[in-house]
Amino acid sequence: MARLLTRVFGSRNQRELKRIQGYVDAVNALEPEMTELEDAVLAAKTEFFRERFLSGESLESLLPEAFAVAREASRRVLGMRHFDCQLIGGVALHEGGIAEMKTGEGKTLVATLAAYLNAITGKGVHVVTVNDYLARRDADWMGKLYGFLGLSVGIVVHGMDDIQRREAYGSDITYGTNNEFGFDYLRDNMKFHSQTLAQRDLNFAIVDEVDSILIDEARTPLIISGPAEKSTELYYSVNLIMPALKEERDYLVDEKARTVSLTEEGVARVEELLKTPNIYEPANIEVLHHVNQALKAYALFKRDADYIVQDEKVIIVDEFTGRLMPGRRYSEGLHQALEAKEGVPIENENQTLASITFQNYFRMYDKLAGMTGTAETEAAEFKKIYGLDVLSIPTHKPMVRMDFPDVIYKTRNEKFKAVVEEIVQLHKKGQPVLVGTINIDISEYLSKLLAKRNVPHEVLNAKNHQKEAEIVSMAGQKGHVTIATNMAGRGTDIVLGEGVRELGGLHILGTERHESRRIDNQLRGRSGRQGDPGSSRFYLSLEDDLLRIFGGERIGKIMDRLGLEEGEPIEHGLISRAIENSQKKVEGHNFDIRKHILEYDDVMNQQREVIYRQRREALTSGSLKPSVLEMIEELSENIAYSFDYHPGHDAISWEMIKEAVERRFFFQIPAPEEDLMDNLLPEVLSGFIRDAAVRVYEDKESLIGEEEMRQLERFIVLQTVDGMWKDHLLSMDHLKDGIGLRGYAQQNPLIIYKKEGFAMFQDMIHRIKNEVVGLLFRVQIRRETELDSLPEPKQDKLVFSHGKHDEGKVPVRRSEVKVGRNDLCPCGSGKKYKKCCG
Repeated sequence: MARLLTRVFGSRNQRELKRIQGYVDAVNALEPEMTELEDAVLAAKTEFFRERFLSGESLESLLPEAFAVAREASRRVLGMRHFDCQLIGGVALHEGGIAEMKTGEGKTLVATLAAYLNAITGKGVHVVTVNDYLARRDADWMGKLYGFLGLSVGIVVHGMDDIQRREAYGSDITYGTNNEFGFDYLRDNMKFHSQTLAQRDLNFAIVDEVDSILIDEARTPLIISGPAEKSTELYYSVNLIMPALKEERDYLVDEKARTVSLTEEGVARVEELLKTPNIYEPANIEVLHHVNQALKAYALFKRDADYIVQDEKVIIVDEFTGRLMPGRRYSEGLHQALEAKEGVPIENENQTLASITFQNYFRMYDKLAGMTGTAETEAAEFKKIYGLDVLSIPTHKPMVRMDFPDVIYKTRNEKFKAVVEEIVQLHKKGQPVLVGTINIDISEYLSKLLAKRNVPHEVLNAKNHQKEAEIVSMAGQKGHVTIATNMAGRGTDIVLGEGVRELGGLHILGTERHESRRIDNQLRGRSGRQGDPGSSRFYLSLEDDLLRIFGGERIGKIMDRLGLEEGEPIEHGLISRAIENSQKKVEGHNFDIRKHILEYDDVMNQQREVIYRQRREALTSGSLKPSVLEMIEELSENIAYSFDYHPGHDAISWEMIKEAVERRFFFQIPAPEEDLMDNLLPEVLSGFIRDAAVRVYEDKESLIGEEEMRQLERFIVLQTVDGMWKDHLLSMDHLKDGIGLRGYAQQNPLIIYKKEGFAMFQDMIHRIKNEVVGLLFRVQIRRETELDSLPEPKQDKLVFSHGKHDEGKVPVRRSEVKVGRNDLCPCGSGKKYKKCCG
């Protein structure tokens, strides 16, 4: 039935393309008019569009004209005229969808259409790339077009300071990486002055290589952390015993689930080696945690595949792009376990100060769009998680690449022998070959095999990424052989050299299937761009991880039945389908993991939004006094309603009330008129306590000055919220770590996590209010005059800082409320300042 309806009405994709064609026709109709305009008149269209938008006209009604202007400006400035298929992509992006366009179809240029149209609002557009190189390249390249049309362009890359970032985010269009945008959001929510905030409201984002960022990286949260005071000695101790443990005997590895667990014999051996009687005792829980992380480091994580060692540091290799991720660290002590394994200095563990997943960060934008060459296989996830529809856009020229069936061998050795033989033959012929590998290890192994056969070649992997653009751009030249570890988001087009078309174009040779079909398609997509000839083939063996873990036995039996000799491959559609089904299984499993992570992060996200919203209000609000007065009223009610009211009020004495007020507000409340005690009602007592507290607060404000009191309120609120939130994040981590055990009690762990997490959050909010009010009533201000050595006139001035200075800033000496590190803390706690609020 579904097929019949599709035949009659067309698929959803066909219907959408037909609808958008109306916009394309309108843009094309305006082209003759635009070509007649002088440069100044064409550039002035931007301001004209802005006026119309501010007058109430929608972006949709402006779209045909804006696209026609952008296309003509691009033709004049860049020498590139948008094709019709690129106009379709531009509409898809503007409407908040994903434009799936094959490699080489000009996605970078497509983004300019939607970016230009949406920049007219003045709210800012973010163009998100996968690395700094692409951000710089695209901002510089496309910036000429935007500059011609009167728009400002900013770029956010690693190493910029707050002033540079603020300026970049203030531009009409800002280019940057997903990491920088996400970390800037977190950093902004740790700032103490509104003037230092970098980002504006999150308006519209166009995400390049959207599958890489929103799918592949969705499992890795962005984390800002500070050092936790933990010793690294235990990592060294546990690491020493790892070589004595043997797989199968002492521990079991589940490669499918990526887990490792001790056997009973292994537990006994660990206890004996560590001289620990019972590692499962509560007192030894930390030892057990270190053992488990060390086992993972040894059994699951491989050097030059999952990470590399460089300059005495363990650096993670991105499994999808093959790039290094300096600065990123595995959490929960795993990175420290890897450092111990590799014999490099172990860095201290960190405590989370702020974190967010890419899933929740990008869902905060008012409008989100993306583009990639490979999105259709993950269309369901894009729709379910992000509300994004995928539109597959036809190529400008027909695709003529030949995709040959997979070739499967019994062993890795047989496979690589055949791979090298094919490369040698193609190289002799002069046809360029791009060889795709799934990790650095295989790249270097294959490089050695080719060197033995005297085949000149280039290797592109995480160890050699500096020459990336140069290597990729030359990969289509005659006789070139290029070995690349994953081709996702490489950004540089492969242009065919002279005479290569006649030889069959660029040949893609995959040495292994990836877990995700998208990654394989990205590799294939490097050949056959813009109607070029090309071909592709994948070589596999039964010893490859994918086949070995997911269905290799069945394929092995088929090969045995066929009676294949050593070195003889099998090519069969049935085998290819079996491999594709294996990949679908893994993709489904990975989707479940990402969905599971999101469900838990959604709980944190609701809490994060509340805290960050209140924090932002505290930063930008002119006065927090109304909020403080609300807190005073709430605490007054809590005190009043905490007593046991019953006829006669025998249980309540004024001393009890006085003591409760002093405990919360740190002042002695004056005795009331006698009739208040005679007619004691909670609402009456609440009002009496509140009025007395407000009077004391007003007196303190009169003493130190209104402006200074506002600064003090802001400082104390922000410092208290940050401290409590940091502790809450740690508590939520601990809750999540142990929540899975609730499943054994027939309870849904997620529901328990939501329920208990909410209770913990409510408790934190209550403690924040108590702490803020307590500090405001307790703090004592002591003025110090300015140092005589300073030339300006002496004056009294209050200065509050977060305590941790930005690097590279010179401290300014001025008049301020100054407390020595060894002085008693002004909050009244009785501790030294450095041990308390310092």
